[in-house]
Amino acid sequence: MSSNVYFISGLGANEQVFSKLQLKNVTPVHIKWIIPLKNELIEHYARRMFQQIDETNPVIIGLSFGGMIAVEIAKQFSIHQTILISSAKTRNELPWWMKTAGKIQLHKIIKTKPNPVLYPVEDFFLGADSQDEKKLVASFRQSIGDEYMQWAIDTIVRWKNVTIPENLTHIHGTSDKIFPISNIKADYRIGGGGHFMVYNRAEEISSILNTVLSATTAVK
Repeated sequence: MSSNVYFISGLGANEQVFSKLQLKNVTPVHIKWIIPLKNELIEHYARRMFQQIDETNPVIIGLSFGGMIAVEIAKQFSIHQTILISSAKTRNELPWWMKTAGKIQLHKIIKTKPNPVLYPVEDFFLGADSQDEKKLVASFRQSIGDEYMQWAIDTIVRWKNVTIPENLTHIHGTSDKIFPISNIKADYRIGGGGHFMVYNRAEEISSILNTVLSATTAVK
């Protein structure tokens, strides 16, 4: 029985966002973001991401946009357990402003580029409060390309999924400003947890993950 658990980070992030998790009896494997093809659909992109997983019936943990990719993978392949953190399972869980932006294609009119003036606002919505957290988010900004960012935003706001895969567990914070809890049907709620809680509330997230993973690997 494999102890591997496959992690997909959030938009523009990497494995550092999971660095404070303390998991027991599992081996974290971090799936790398790949460059999207021109006008690539999320379903096709998810299939290409899945090529990094070399076992059957894996356990996948997806954060934010990575959770949406994990859902798309689980719709197409046999996945033993899908765990979402600070994410959305379907289009119905997206906030109204994302769906509206997708309908009127506002994101294509207003091109998204890094703007230092907006960094404090972005940090606020992400829930990055300490200097350590803000420094980590800043490193993510520097590593993400404009074309990838534009593709990802377009993919998120135009996401059409209404299917919830089997064996899915959703962990969400009650103070998430990106995906408000009012839209989310979560299995585990973190009181006061924001969008960055996998990092700044890692002890609580680790406890939940260890419980879920222990039950999952026991029957795998």
